[in-house]
Amino acid sequence: ARGPAAAMMQAWLERVVFRRVWLTFVVMVASFLVFGAGTVNLFFVLKANLDLIAEHGMQALADGAAQQFVELGATAVLSLAAYVLFKACEHKLVHRLCDPRKVQ
Repeated sequence: ARGPAAAMMQAWLERVVFRRVWLTFVVMVASFLVFGAGTVNLFFVLKANLDLIAEHGMQALADGAAQQFVELGATAVLSLAAYVLFKACEHKLVHRLCDPRKVQ
């Protein structure tokens, strides 16, 4: 079962974004860029963070590496949300293209 926040988000997307093909496409491209940038950033920063911890141990964690892990988690969640939004837009556009009479 979905929560009220998910239902509100879906209703808003249907009402504002998915009814306009051009806006669905723009949102899809923007979410793809956010997902791509966030994912690439995750790999580079995570590697640097792990290298720092490997070199300096607990001192690095105390000086901010632990906080950076939390920030990396937030970036991962944002990237995942952008990917889900990309896939939702893709789904709507593909269904509209394949059967314009039966838009889902």
